[in-house]
Amino acid sequence: MSVKQPFTELEVKKASSGFYKDHSVEIALLSKGIMVALVLWALIWPANANGVLGSLNWRLLEDFNAFYVIIVGVFAFFLAVVALLPRTGKRIMGTPGEKPEFSNFSWFSMMFGAGLGVGLMVFATAEPLGLWGSNPVVLAGEVAGNSEEAIQSGYRYTFLHYGFHAWAIYVVTGLSLAYYAYTRDMPLTIRSALTPLFGRLMNGFLGHVVDVLGVVATILGVSVTIGFGVAQFIDGLYAITGMEWMMDMTGDAPAPGTVGLVTGLAVIMGLSILSAVSGVGRGVKYLSNLNLVLSVILLATFVIFGSFLFAMTTYATAMVDYILHFISLSFNAFGPQSADSFAASLPEAAAAHADALRSGATNAWGSFDGFKSGLKGDAAALPDDVLQAAYAAGEPGRQFGWQAGWTTFYWAWWIAFSPFVGLFLARISKGRSVREFIIGCVIAPALVCFAWMTILGGTAIDLELTGGANGAIIGASNTAKLFVTLEQMLSSGAFLSGITIMCVVLIMTFLVTSADSGILVMNTIMSGGEQHTGVKHRIVWGLLLTAVIGTLLIAGKTNGGADPMEALKSAMIIGALPFTMVMGLMCIALAKALYRDSLREKHGETVAAE
Repeated sequence: MSVKQPFTELEVKKASSGFYKDHSVEIALLSKGIMVALVLWALIWPANANGVLGSLNWRLLEDFNAFYVIIVGVFAFFLAVVALLPRTGKRIMGTPGEKPEFSNFSWFSMMFGAGLGVGLMVFATAEPLGLWGSNPVVLAGEVAGNSEEAIQSGYRYTFLHYGFHAWAIYVVTGLSLAYYAYTRDMPLTIRSALTPLFGRLMNGFLGHVVDVLGVVATILGVSVTIGFGVAQFIDGLYAITGMEWMMDMTGDAPAPGTVGLVTGLAVIMGLSILSAVSGVGRGVKYLSNLNLVLSVILLATFVIFGSFLFAMTTYATAMVDYILHFISLSFNAFGPQSADSFAASLPEAAAAHADALRSGATNAWGSFDGFKSGLKGDAAALPDDVLQAAYAAGEPGRQFGWQAGWTTFYWAWWIAFSPFVGLFLARISKGRSVREFIIGCVIAPALVCFAWMTILGGTAIDLELTGGANGAIIGASNTAKLFVTLEQMLSSGAFLSGITIMCVVLIMTFLVTSADSGILVMNTIMSGGEQHTGVKHRIVWGLLLTAVIGTLLIAGKTNGGADPMEALKSAMIIGALPFTMVMGLMCIALAKALYRDSLREKHGETVAAE
């Protein structure tokens, strides 16, 4: 029985001359039009942009929170099945018998470089500390936040957010791109991944839409990453220099101010654009090597001066706990709690005060004491046991708010970032088997992330537990927690100053390489998979990326907004949703392609591209 040959005649129409030579005019103009509209909206009506993005974001979370959570669980189990099945797992991403392009050492080194980015610099301390104080087990009242008993559940969700699920998101995109590029000689671009489902339709407008969704998701994912990184860059400069003009000093703890953020963004993006113009971008390999060396020095500092035994013990117990809860973490999704549902769960004595009680009882970021102290009038006079029961009635609402604001935010961020990381993983994995790609790109980087989270974050938690920090690390902003941890861990002096300066340099180089690579990915998609794109297009996208980040950071601070990242995060979650659906279709398309290629192989037919 003959099996129909796969469709491989993918054509991305490109301009033959002019500014957009060798680029798809349709993809470029659609992508730029969306981004320019977003920039103008945030620039001219910042308060409106911040408010509308926030409202739309919350509405989408109410409707699609469960979708985000469950589909990421599906990604993880889909990859596990593909890797374990003998016929699909052994398939080589390349021509039959082709050897890997890079040695195992180089391959793992480059993957570590992808994993050790700005996100880890910010969240290696902030994530474990935040989840130590607030996670679903704490919200359920089973343990108290910031207690020794809360460490296990805190790390359970830390590992969830930075572990196998996170890397499964990247690998779904990377595997889809690599498989078609290397077994069927198709362009390394998003639309290629849907050709098993839509065939020639990917040559037209539908293909343009798919690629535009990839570009928009990448821009917003990279924007959030750079936004967090710039904030930490400013925190580091403040720790070194003490210059208050960069900071907002009005809150409980100093935080990067609008002027500081915009200044830092201009410096970082200016260096990225200069790199593109001068050709220094060819030295990204050397910057990556520098990043790796500085990262090892930072990690070694925490190993020597931090709580290494505590960290390793935590690593082992947290890993076992994470694996034991893997299925529930993958699919346990919460929906919003309606006012009627909350009222029906109240004790009779509190039923008349449902409206007054609901807001505090369903607040995922509050506590029982905060709920109680925030009540006014007759509701405040209710007995303690009634208030306890009212607070318990709001637990489903708190669980939904926590999951939507924390886990779903991460899933949307990783999904938006997946065209960037996925393309990178695909580029370095030619000649690898499907099984090798999945296991290597999901497990190895996740284990490195776990090490960072337990060594840096574990030291911060131990300093708080033993009383040495006295709440200083917990009270710092997320982007300042690393520097405050270093201050608590090391005696003030030249060594502390040197390590702090090193961290600022590391953040800066991570940011420059991230911006450069993000711009390259956008141009790769718009040029139909070409890896070498013109300098002028890098400049344009560098400027546009700067404008998107800058205007949304400013919009986030309008009307007294406490978090300048709020508008950026809202835009990213909204922009990631359509690409999440594309990724779901990628899984179906890849399953079809692997199955039919296995049939062709079984019948002795050629599987490689014609």
